[in-house]
Amino acid sequence: MVDVAIYAMAEFAASGGNANCHGEFEAAHHSDAVLDSARATVSRFLGAPTTEGVWFGANMTTMTFAFTRAVARTLGPGDRIVGTRLDHDANVSTWRIAAETSGAEHVLAPFDPAAGTLDPDAVIDLIDDRTRWVAVTGASNLLGTAVDLPPIIDAAHARGAKVFVDAVHLAPHRRIDVARLGVDALVTSPYKWYGPHAGAMWIEPELMAALPVAKVRPAPDDGPRRWETGTAAFETLAAVDAAARFLIDDDMDNVAGQEATVFGPLLGGLLETDGVRVWGPPTMVGRVPTVAFTIDGHHPDDVARALAAEKIAVWSGHSYAVEAVGQLGLASSGGVVRAGVVRYVDADDVARLLTVVRRLAAPSNR
Repeated sequence: MVDVAIYAMAEFAASGGNANCHGEFEAAHHSDAVLDSARATVSRFLGAPTTEGVWFGANMTTMTFAFTRAVARTLGPGDRIVGTRLDHDANVSTWRIAAETSGAEHVLAPFDPAAGTLDPDAVIDLIDDRTRWVAVTGASNLLGTAVDLPPIIDAAHARGAKVFVDAVHLAPHRRIDVARLGVDALVTSPYKWYGPHAGAMWIEPELMAALPVAKVRPAPDDGPRRWETGTAAFETLAAVDAAARFLIDDDMDNVAGQEATVFGPLLGGLLETDGVRVWGPPTMVGRVPTVAFTIDGHHPDDVARALAAEKIAVWSGHSYAVEAVGQLGLASSGGVVRAGVVRYVDADDVARLLTVVRRLAAPSNR
């Protein structure tokens, strides 16, 4: 978490105003203000046309399950949902279960395993007049692949389908403009962009009002509060607000440029090391600063442990992108090692990682 988010969370917790909202007293008014401010700031961060479409929850997966359960009540046999094999499972199994519940069909577009890219036509070819929803990632959490969203969104809308974008791995690295993209729903995880563990979703307001979401009877019948079950985590929302403001002030284009400066040597160094294979786009084009790799003769878990011993934190396995690892043919061999650059990673961190990787990849260690 960025310092301003930590301070904002602590300040709310220490304020003595730990009350629910919508009361006729000062602490309740304070909670109202925190919720309204977080909604407005995240709306601005996502480039949304109105604050009325932003709602908050525990995390992306929980929120997406709530969303798809509501969508499932509008679907039936003969309807189709289109997804991709590049996605995190939170944007696959949620829709698969919605299809099983409603009797709809759920199909997944393949990506190019050699290049690690998703051709928009692979998705578009699956969109037909029966398609009601297209669920696609903005960027692969495993490979770093950035998806060309506009052609997919345009093709879906031309067929009368709606589009749901998982922007969890896109939001920390690239400017998002919901209004320009014209998506119907988009979800993010604030902990990915230096905030607390929480989820934030934007839904087109008319769609938000129309979907049959489960709620208690006293909850509002319209607006975001219709979706926000129970008492909000107001101290968390204070931190979400501060983290979003930090990135707005820092400017996402500036963030992307700084990350690219650090990530370029990481990607290049891995590509140049004998015994190392990079999975995904081999250039800086069409990607965010996340790289997946394997080292000949070493299980990904062993590589992650060796790096952890040097105070270098990476993930190993499938990182919940189980369809992607399966299409890459790596499910039975332990998946990949995943390393990423964010705002606080610097050139020294990259150099230390490459030193360990090169040692492991040396012929004497394979």
